Amino acid sequence: MHFSKHIAAFGAFLSFTAAQTAITIDAGTVLQDIAGFGFSQAFGRATEFKNAAAGIQKQALDYLFSTSTGAGFSIIRNRIGSGGSGDSIEPNSPGSPSSAPSYVWDNNDSGQVWFSQQARSYGVNTIYADAWSAPGFMKTSGSDATPGYLCGTTGHTCSTGDWRQAYANFLVKYVQFYDAAGIPITHLGFLNEPDFSPGYSQMQISSNAQEAISFIPILSAAVKAAGLSNVTLTCCDAVGWGTTATYIPNLVNAGSTSYLGVITSHSYSADATTNLAGTSLPKWNTEGGPSSAFTTTWYASGADNEGFTWANKLAVAMVNARLGAYLFWEGFELRQTQSGSHLVDTTDGVNATPSGIFWAFAMWSRYIRPGAKAIAATGSPSGMLTGAARNADGSTVVVLTNSGTASQSVKLGFEGFTPKTSSAWVTNQGSTFKTTTAALSGGAVTVSVPSKGVVTVRLTVFVLVSGADTEVIEDQLGTMNQAAKELDAASTHKAPTAKIPETEAFRVHAIRKFQI
Repeated sequence: MHFSKHIAAFGAFLSFTAAQTAITIDAGTVLQDIAGFGFSQAFGRATEFKNAAAGIQKQALDYLFSTSTGAGFSIIRNRIGSGGSGDSIEPNSPGSPSSAPSYVWDNNDSGQVWFSQQARSYGVNTIYADAWSAPGFMKTSGSDATPGYLCGTTGHTCSTGDWRQAYANFLVKYVQFYDAAGIPITHLGFLNEPDFSPGYSQMQISSNAQEAISFIPILSAAVKAAGLSNVTLTCCDAVGWGTTATYIPNLVNAGSTSYLGVITSHSYSADATTNLAGTSLPKWNTEGGPSSAFTTTWYASGADNEGFTWANKLAVAMVNARLGAYLFWEGFELRQTQSGSHLVDTTDGVNATPSGIFWAFAMWSRYIRPGAKAIAATGSPSGMLTGAARNADGSTVVVLTNSGTASQSVKLGFEGFTPKTSSAWVTNQGSTFKTTTAALSGGAVTVSVPSKGVVTVRLTVFVLVSGADTEVIEDQLGTMNQAAKELDAASTHKAPTAKIPETEAFRVHAIRKFQI
């Protein structure tokens, strides 16, 4: 009787072991730099945020930017207005391209100055300023809200003259206004969806990107002449990655990419699914969103506004397309639940409420920080995508996305480092960023990923020295015991109570825990 029970238990153990999949995380194989994740508050949404009730405003800011309770977003995208008085810094034509412009600055910029200041107070340092259009008087159509091209670009002459230099000066002046407000712009774009003709601010380029090609060197020279060495130029924020794939070879062949720092695109007409060839420039998805209503649902049917739908999009984009950043459309809106293109709203008028999509982003953005390096992850089971990144602080983050119909157990192995601590969190239907088990044993970590769920694992090489307010950071120099003794001799803290193996070669950095 007892023997048969043991046999049954042993059989179950073998079954569990066989079902486990080994995934290898290789810190020695670096894939792409990760700048971060973010969103916009364009078209007056920043003002709406600024004017929201204090309680909701603070909750929403914490959800969006906190790295302990929120998503920890690290990039914001501001719109450079072009629509006349109250929207543009150059609302009126000076008469000709060579005439002196009359710039207007209200130190508000439709609430985006306040919004940028709030983001910076949470540690956000990447601010992308992007123009939807040049002012209308610089375009072939004469209006920023109707289809048209920048006057003077290849194939487009205007009776008023060539406005390329004037547009470059306009963009530089916008950046300078922000600099004067103590808000450094880090990335600058001059187009938004140039392959689309909406009923608002817009400016087109041809499928061969000839207009962008003729303008980029002029903008680059203007930025350099102004001494804006911290500003990186981007192009071209197309509606989808399919169009972007057609722009890239033309930009490369014309030499335009030598002036750029990032290739940008949106994901409305086509998602980023493969690593686009032709240039080694980082590639960012700078806008995207669903076409249906705001919802807190994580998974029900696979609809475009559900959290797991976006969890899978993010995994494909970061792992397969090797993107360096992913931005959603809007962050916060107030009582606009008819639209799912923002991440936080309020459903009761009192409390800020994150969407299911918000949590999809948080599983990546809270612990994968700006400056991280994506590293190789091999061996994922069918239906699972595994992304891994090494942060500048030495921590490694693994994001496992399971699109399968059953839970999957995986065993993470590591090359190039040996984790000393492991923590994990899970999001699926019914759970949001909930602590889950990540069993660390023998240098490997075992974790279970639920169906239609995401698990984020954070690993460190830090070893807490018992009884001391220090941490030991793995290195290849010295011995840990000797360094710990030296630390103890120079410290008022209690000596370590646990002997550290002398066989390991480490260097000790005495770092206060609250600084890690």
